Amino acid sequence: MYAKTYGVCINGIDGYVVTVEVDISPGLPSFDIVGLPATSVKEAKERVRSAIKNGGFEFPMKRIVVNLAPAHIRKDGSSLDLAIAMGIRRRQI
Repeated sequence: MYAKTYGVCINGIDGYVVTVEVDISPGLPSFDIVGLPATSVKEAKERVRSAIKNGGFEFPMKRIVVNLAPAHIRKDGSSLDLAIAMGIRRRQI
């Protein structure tokens, strides 16, 4: 089972909706983002981790996989951080 949230990215002057799917499963702790993320989106791992901890919540020490769809469009920027964080928190409840 996974949590599904939505975010928005910009490609040039066009905006498009990105589906953010978060799966948290047992296993060795890891945090992977798939779906053609740019370097700035891959850095969301640290921003999201610190935001959840500073918000007074416990960050899950499990295997976390974040899928960004559509996979054929490159995602750039920090606009998906909130959607990723909410997907992680929603999956924990």
